[in-house]
Amino acid sequence: MKKTFKIILSYLLITFNSNVFSVENNQANILKIGVLAPFSGEFKELGQTILYSVNLALHDINDDSIKIYPKDSGYDKKRVVEACKEFQEEGIKIIIGPVDSSFTKEIKNFENLIFLSLSNMGSGIDKNIIMMGINLESQLIAIKKFINNQKRKKTIILYPDNNNSKHVEKEIKNVVFKNAKLFKYSSDSKILTGQIEKLTNYKRRKINLNARIKKLEESDLPKDIRELNQLKQKYTLGKVNFDSVVIIDFGNGLKSILTSLAYTDVSEKDILIVAANQWFDDSILSETSIKSFYFPSINLKNFKRFNKKFLKNYEYKPSEITILSYDAIGLIYYLWKNNIKINTASDFNFKKEIKAKIGKFKISDNKVLQKLEIYKLEENKFIKNKP
Repeated sequence: MKKTFKIILSYLLITFNSNVFSVENNQANILKIGVLAPFSGEFKELGQTILYSVNLALHDINDDSIKIYPKDSGYDKKRVVEACKEFQEEGIKIIIGPVDSSFTKEIKNFENLIFLSLSNMGSGIDKNIIMMGINLESQLIAIKKFINNQKRKKTIILYPDNNNSKHVEKEIKNVVFKNAKLFKYSSDSKILTGQIEKLTNYKRRKINLNARIKKLEESDLPKDIRELNQLKQKYTLGKVNFDSVVIIDFGNGLKSILTSLAYTDVSEKDILIVAANQWFDDSILSETSIKSFYFPSINLKNFKRFNKKFLKNYEYKPSEITILSYDAIGLIYYLWKNNIKINTASDFNFKKEIKAKIGKFKISDNKVLQKLEIYKLEENKFIKNKP
């Protein structure tokens, strides 16, 4: 299978580059788009899926006026700089990529180029970069609206203590969560357990449970026996001091938090549990006692259709973010086709709401704000929340 992928990728690279030379004499009606992605190294499969996604977009648009110039970024800052210089020499002004926000320092120095990065970090901070990724601000706006609609008044926002903490705190402050408390936790599972116990007043609630069980064990009344049997299934007795939890974490970090909450008797039946965008990963609940939670994300129907089409054409499931490169092609083509001159990144800023594969979004001050929908993950099914 990997051999097949290499052949397809090589074919696309050759095809794209050969098309470039065939149109040198008719540049006026040509839309030149660069693609800066890792076609070699550790993340080359991601680069492949990005280029395949671009190819799907070209097929759907069906306009020979679009010419793609792919260049390998690898995972090397020097290679990124070299690729950008080549884009300049070849007269390519608009580039889809890079994938990683760690290259921001390098690409922002090329002020005459416009980058539609697939990252979700640093949106709006650089004049020549538009971050296309599903950013935290868009997620928090959707979460805030959802929590307010659910009439929750005491929210705890949990986020890990890592290099991204300051960014998370800044975005939370910008969105303005009223009556919300921030709680930063350790990625060390041993420390985390103690932190969640303290947050949920676990020890006090555990004492309450043991005291109640002891008292009920002295009674022969049927109602007390029934209550006793019910309490023996619990870890604690008593309510926590919040009615909703927002978890800004992913993968194993999210699983650890969900497990700790379940252990301290925080149930989704009583507490509204909301996580950040999980890209429809149904494996999260497989290792926790929590049965369901909510999260904001892109349009599920479109996401499924895109994955199905990709699978049909390339015989494997794409990386989640590759759908962003499909939308990036569509966005650039829309502006070009409507005779909107694209000289700087600010030319992408317009009030009109854009409908894309990921759903609806707007671009303002070089910042993409996605209109995300809320989904519930329950019993390995994704259920769209009705407003």
